Amino acid sequence: MDLKAYIRDIPDFPEPGILFRDITPLLQSPAAFRYAVDQLKEHVQSMPIDAIVAVESRGFLFGAPLAYQLGKALVPVRKRGKLPSKTFATDYSLEYGSNSMEIHADGVASGARVLLMDDLLATGGTLAATARLVEMSGARVTGIGLVIELLALKGREKLKGYNVFSLIQY
Repeated sequence: MDLKAYIRDIPDFPEPGILFRDITPLLQSPAAFRYAVDQLKEHVQSMPIDAIVAVESRGFLFGAPLAYQLGKALVPVRKRGKLPSKTFATDYSLEYGSNSMEIHADGVASGARVLLMDDLLATGGTLAATARLVEMSGARVTGIGLVIELLALKGREKLKGYNVFSLIQY
């Protein structure tokens, strides 16, 4: 299946000059969504994973069904102030600003092997911050899974040393 056929381009969102790759049509197609989750599962099922850390918010959409299918824990990473218990936090830069992310301090066990899951890799700031949070917990990132990767923004450069894979590249 050509998953690119289910990605919609939205120019000048969320700011002028940004071309947003919208996954909504993929989510609206049960066959395309199932195919994407199945492809992610096929790629990671032989990896040593104890937990899937999904990045707010679109990473949840793919991390949750993947964790369910693999029988692994699902750990959310959220924007600052959204998690109710003790957290680790880190700041990061976005393509069009900055932000802060948090993970529950007890979200992943020390020594756990973790797959990071998000919908898109742009500049790599969000995923690099998420990897830092996992490592603050004493866990180890064994892979980073994505639906879309924007190659021109060179996000992999911020993720050197990690096993990164994506289903779609632009």
